[in-house]
Amino acid sequence: MAAKRFFDDSDPDPNQRNNKRIKSTATRPSFASVIKEVVMVNFLDNVSSALEPMLRRVVNEEVEKGLRRYSCRTISRSPSLRIKALEPSILRLIFNKNLHLTIFTGSKITGVDGRNLQILLVDTSGEGMVPTTLPYPIKVEIVVLDGDFPSETNWSRDEFDKNIVKERTGKRPLLTGELNFTMRDGVATVGEIELTDNSSWIRCRKFRIGAKVVQTGNNQNTVRITEAITEAFMVKDHRGELYKKHYPPALGDEVWRLEKIGKDGIFHKKLSLNGINTVQDFLKLATIDTPQLRNMLGTGMSEKMWEVTYKHAKTCDMGSKLYMARGPNYLLILNPICQVVRAIIDGQIYPIRELTGIQKAYIQNLVKDAYANWSSLEEVDGLVNEPALLTQGEPTMDQYPNVQQQPLIRTYQRNTILTDASDEQLAEYNDWIVNPNYICTLADNNTGGYFSDGSSNRQLLR
Repeated sequence: MAAKRFFDDSDPDPNQRNNKRIKSTATRPSFASVIKEVVMVNFLDNVSSALEPMLRRVVNEEVEKGLRRYSCRTISRSPSLRIKALEPSILRLIFNKNLHLTIFTGSKITGVDGRNLQILLVDTSGEGMVPTTLPYPIKVEIVVLDGDFPSETNWSRDEFDKNIVKERTGKRPLLTGELNFTMRDGVATVGEIELTDNSSWIRCRKFRIGAKVVQTGNNQNTVRITEAITEAFMVKDHRGELYKKHYPPALGDEVWRLEKIGKDGIFHKKLSLNGINTVQDFLKLATIDTPQLRNMLGTGMSEKMWEVTYKHAKTCDMGSKLYMARGPNYLLILNPICQVVRAIIDGQIYPIRELTGIQKAYIQNLVKDAYANWSSLEEVDGLVNEPALLTQGEPTMDQYPNVQQQPLIRTYQRNTILTDASDEQLAEYNDWIVNPNYICTLADNNTGGYFSDGSSNRQLLR
């Protein structure tokens, strides 16, 4: 115990021990501070976790806005991009003529003159459209467009492409033929193209033909060339063409091509039974004997219907053929519908405007004979559409060399009275002397005229 007490006695100063205890206590954190610190850390972690998505979203939005502003400034400062986006096209394709309407499926699409269409490249920067060229060839494609296109004068390439009409499901390609070709020197001819389907299945019931530049590697970055379009048109089934009237009709057309005469109808059958099969046959008989032709058609053809049919027939193109009717003392030059273009009696040319009624009646009789023997007449070349020489005074024989080669023979005598116009020849004595019993049917039956006035509209005289 003494030793133990000795140890206790050797201990340092009690005050010093208390100071050490206080110092160690001061450096050690309190329980409350620890709890407070833990709570604060947890709070900050929770706040950070809550704010992170919001901060990310705000940062992303600001970055995107900055990129868009930068991108817009870059495009607006680029001269090449600004030209392509804002400046309108000054070059465009156009068709040089309108289409020949109406169009049937399977028939060739042509211009109003019956010839192939042409496409031109024009410059529209001035007041009008001026043909122009490019230093390089361009590829052009023909397409079919909706008839309602365009809604405005200027359209984009995308708007044009969206209005291209394709074939119906299960059908052949809508447009066939030479659809792709190369344009050089600002002009190109469209080859043979045809439509295979009618236009009744689209809303507007009409198509257009369009021509566009094909985008290739050589011309993708060049100036835009606006596409060409035609007028809107209907396409009918080819079966309708079998019964189509012709405007104007041709001389060789079947007679039912005329207005008011239906194919295999009652008028067509009546005409066929009497040998009137073509438009030329119809017009020849109308010239020689109109009442006979009217009686042939019957009472079913009213006066109004007759005028429509006859007017349509008179618009036909007569071509350049003339027909020569010869006799022992006369020579007649007739046009394809049996009108007199030139009359030569006893070697003398008689101007039509100077013929008397009796002289015309005699020539009328000769024309009837020529009509009855039409297949035996000699064909000669001539210009039917030119003014008839007989209306311009008395021409020389040099103007008709074929007539000169056939000398006329005088087989009649002066002062002879014509007793039968159908059997006797004409007598010449200043004016022609005929039997007063001879009837001038030209004035009595009011038929179509026998004498061509040579006018361009080739109307039959009355």
